Amino acid sequence: MPARFRKTRKSLPGADDIHRAVLPNGITVLSRANFNSASVSLSGFFTAGDLAEPDEKLGLADFTASALMRGTRRFSFDDIFNRLESAGASFGYDSGTHTTGFGGRSLVEDLPLLLDLLSETLRDPTFPETEVEKLRTHLLTGLAIRAQDTNDMADLAFDQMLFDGHPYGRPSDGWTETIQAITRQDLIDFHKSYVGPRGMVIVIVGGIEPPRAVEAVERALGDWQPNGQKPMPSLPPVRPLEESVRRHVEIPGKSQSDLVVGTFGPRRTDPEFFSASLGNSVLGQFGMMGRIGEKVREKAGLAYYAYSGLSAGVGPGTWSVSAGVNPVNVAKATDLIIKELDRFIRKGVTISELADCKANFIGRLPLSLESNGSVAGALINIQRYNLDLDYYREYPSRIRLVTREQVLETARKYIDPARLVFSVAGPQVN
Repeated sequence: MPARFRKTRKSLPGADDIHRAVLPNGITVLSRANFNSASVSLSGFFTAGDLAEPDEKLGLADFTASALMRGTRRFSFDDIFNRLESAGASFGYDSGTHTTGFGGRSLVEDLPLLLDLLSETLRDPTFPETEVEKLRTHLLTGLAIRAQDTNDMADLAFDQMLFDGHPYGRPSDGWTETIQAITRQDLIDFHKSYVGPRGMVIVIVGGIEPPRAVEAVERALGDWQPNGQKPMPSLPPVRPLEESVRRHVEIPGKSQSDLVVGTFGPRRTDPEFFSASLGNSVLGQFGMMGRIGEKVREKAGLAYYAYSGLSAGVGPGTWSVSAGVNPVNVAKATDLIIKELDRFIRKGVTISELADCKANFIGRLPLSLESNGSVAGALINIQRYNLDLDYYREYPSRIRLVTREQVLETARKYIDPARLVFSVAGPQVN
């Protein structure tokens, strides 16, 4: 074993124990050893997502990803899951806007099984007609459930208004009519066009030497070529909000309304990400859901839950406040949320609030990276956002450097109480 991998494992991954290799066909492999574990976690993504879908076929990327495990040239649907079950292993796919992710877990000796299934389902899916129709029924059932879920519908309406005319405003799981319109040939064509090794990332963490992990990936996928693989469409710019916009999605018969109030947030790679994250923790996360939870839920008693959230990814993110309220209290809860946002951008955070949140962020980091799966997720983030290999070791110092002034400046940059999106889903109250 190379001396580099015999060293005592540090709690946080870094440049000295993350092994990165790029195969000739464009697949990037990252691996980190954990010889205290008899298992391995396999994670990754490839560049196929709903950004490439036409409006009339929304849900195509999700449909395709879900169908990859439904049958291949060598294995039927039952064969695939029997192989996983016999080894006590797991594996599956999950689509997104820019990429489709995959993940699995097995004993170290069964890593070849996971990689064989990954290769088989990516390269040779057959999209059996019977399985496609079963999957369609499942997806349509999910959409029917979504239409009656006040939380899901409030989030969906919020994205539609905030990202009006932008791909981020479209539901990744589509609409009933678009799922019904997708044919088996659409799945075949989408797979042929966008699923390939170029830009693919595979992460392996667990009881295996990293060079051996790379060799295992190369045996399974090294001969796969990106012939005909199309690049994903570029992400268009978003239109800034010129004024506040509101929508009420009426869902009769519900005892609760869900409310989302918010605006754009930073990208994951923007310099304001850390100050926004700490500010958001004070606003509606830390302790009993921060200031929002204290004011709206604890003191005023207007909500069953109330918190703020920051969603940051490859493109523009969101910064929002969510609450579940009695339908008659929607207006009162909304007014109180606006007051808290106004206070947040006028006065910022206190010294003690910021110190408490910094301690929380730094203290919980090692706990969040205790499992092979969580470390694999961290390495995925490093590759997805082009972060330094020592990102997680430098994280505490970066958090400590954030000042109250930076938090206030960031809050004022993104939050304008006169230009917000207001989304409500629930019964109409006169």
